[in-house]
Amino acid sequence: MLDLKIVGGTIVDGTGRPGFAGDIGVSGGRIVAVGEVSEAARETIDASGKIVSPGFIDVHTHYDAQVFWDPALSPSCFHGVTTVLGGFCGFSVAPLTPESAKYLAPMLARVEGMPLETLLTAVPWNWQSFADYLALLEGKIGLNAGFFAGHSAIRRIVMGERAVGETASDDELAAMKALLARSLEEGALGFSTTVAETHNDGDGNAVPSRWASQEEMVELAGVVRGYAGTGLEIVHGRNIDDGLRDLMVEMSLAGQRAINWNALAVIDHPDTMARAQSQLAVTDFARERGAEILALTIPSSLDFYLNFKTGFILDSNPGVWREIFKLDDQERKQRFRDPEFRRRMAADVDEVADDSVMVFAARLAKFTVVSVMNENNKKYEGRQVSEIAAAEGREAIDIILDIVLDDDLLTIFAPHVGGKDHKAFELRGQLWQDDRTVIGASDAGAHLDMIDTFAFSTTVLQEGVRNHKVIALEEAVRLMTDRPARFMGLVDRGRLEPGYHADVVVFDQDTVGRGPTYNRYDVPGDQFRVYQDAVGIDHVFVNGVQVVQNGEHTGNLPGTVMRSGRDTQTVALNALWDEATHKRLAETAAE
Repeated sequence: MLDLKIVGGTIVDGTGRPGFAGDIGVSGGRIVAVGEVSEAARETIDASGKIVSPGFIDVHTHYDAQVFWDPALSPSCFHGVTTVLGGFCGFSVAPLTPESAKYLAPMLARVEGMPLETLLTAVPWNWQSFADYLALLEGKIGLNAGFFAGHSAIRRIVMGERAVGETASDDELAAMKALLARSLEEGALGFSTTVAETHNDGDGNAVPSRWASQEEMVELAGVVRGYAGTGLEIVHGRNIDDGLRDLMVEMSLAGQRAINWNALAVIDHPDTMARAQSQLAVTDFARERGAEILALTIPSSLDFYLNFKTGFILDSNPGVWREIFKLDDQERKQRFRDPEFRRRMAADVDEVADDSVMVFAARLAKFTVVSVMNENNKKYEGRQVSEIAAAEGREAIDIILDIVLDDDLLTIFAPHVGGKDHKAFELRGQLWQDDRTVIGASDAGAHLDMIDTFAFSTTVLQEGVRNHKVIALEEAVRLMTDRPARFMGLVDRGRLEPGYHADVVVFDQDTVGRGPTYNRYDVPGDQFRVYQDAVGIDHVFVNGVQVVQNGEHTGNLPGTVMRSGRDTQTVALNALWDEATHKRLAETAAE
């Protein structure tokens, strides 16, 4: 007798082929039959009128800490995600020492928007090796989860306080390589790092990996070559210049692995298409040289929520903006009251070029006031700063900082990013289907007060498939299941085929989507997070066990803690090329 049978639905199996009517049979956590299934089962789910697909795979999350206070890994589970990968941007929480933990917690609070109170009260910080960390999660998570080993975590352990501001010695580099090798041997899925200018630690200084030499980056990338089922990741946060391009190529060649960069986004910018194609051309450059570089592309329009207390994103602005958020709250407020300092702040953002990746953080007049604390300023909520400035005859910087001071720095602003119209989704549809990209970059588990990109899967189905019709359902499912599984080398995941793990989603094609954005007050330490409920996701199964039923979590925690070489396999550098790539390479060779 089968454990589970899902009957009467339209099967979209993850391969991209047309959906077909049929049943799914599950036994022992694996799919044993697809199509006509006559054998009886202990549990039968009627999926009539619904789509039955593989569970969605999120290739870039920061659930490393949240696993301890929310083992269900919400809201991803409700949006049909069954497998998550974490430890990115160099910000893993393993390996660890007592000393490094004291540094990592404030760093994560600043750079990844995880409330410090939550990190200190809800995360035990009682492991050391990567193996210790993974063992703590065994049998206690709702989704399949695997983690990369982060550069900043490793650098801080080896170099201590010298990790910020210093170049590694030969002995320190050797020790970092040894620690990374041990982490990979113990199950880490790869090596991650960042050079992004927005990535600063709890003291406002560049995070450890940003002080690394190119040699250090390449040497560490080369370590993964010796361990099966491993990968590479880098975050850059700026336009890809020749230096960054060459670094990624060298890292890929050293590790003999694809390296993915985060993230390719579609925003309201006159040169968005040209810039996207320029960035994707980096992959062609790499492939001509035997390397592989892939972009993670964000499906959602970006809605950022910024504040002057953490300063995240705002501290990417030049000049005094990069220093002001290193000050404590009282000193910062004192500066904000100074008219001359305000003029310097305004002058510095005026210098940001229109083609800058982070220009949205510099155009203060286009900020919208999302929420205020002071009742006297409630009249500003929902209004753009330019409108307020015009009505009151004041400058944008004065409008913003007066409100901020009234709110003890806690005012929430939304910069104008755009990218919500049909034209933007047409471009997204092209990028999703380009073999130089992978749908990802959700950042789920991070920036709890700032972004809602965790709902990537329901966004693709609602906006990409149903509303804007820029991609077919079967192809959309393939790009969120089989393709990321192949990219990450996940063994027996990403398709509905006999022998594969029974990670399955049942959803309503006509209603699936994301609900309204709201603040959910369920984070330890009396903290909140930006949240969206899923719509139209009826059932979610992980390894054959139901974790979501009609929008409610079942309490089951059947997720696999994934380990490299066991749950992942090495992926050839040309494994994800399509015909367009072969054509481009042939044309280049002919020239």
